[in-house]
Amino acid sequence: MNSRILSAVLRARPAAVRRVAAPSLSAVRYASSDAHGQESFEAFSQRYVAFFEGAQDLFEVQRGLNNCFAYDLVPSPGVIEAALRAARRVNDYATAVRIFEGVKEKVENKQQYQAYLDELKSVREELGIDTKEELYSS
Repeated sequence: MNSRILSAVLRARPAAVRRVAAPSLSAVRYASSDAHGQESFEAFSQRYVAFFEGAQDLFEVQRGLNNCFAYDLVPSPGVIEAALRAARRVNDYATAVRIFEGVKEKVENKQQYQAYLDELKSVREELGIDTKEELYSS
């Protein structure tokens, strides 16, 4: 159920774009290029999960993060998990911490950010990743 609530929250941001662009479409993301056409949130998530699972070096991981966070939506927890695992696989702890900073900037409020932290708590513990707030709390 927690996953359904988070999914509903994640779809709240692209809704504003849909209302302006095409009110009859649901969960559709528009891009400036037609390379992916009209892509649903689920297809977007699957594409980036697959991308991060195949990323072999730091450049690829950071390029993927840059592209993923450039869209007007918050990536799903599955995408964030795949990105975290990719960052740790290429042995870059700083990028793993920065992923959470990116999520914090993309969400609309503290409750959404906390929902991401709660959803990804087991992954954070498994990979040994702290948030910036945890690293710099005195």
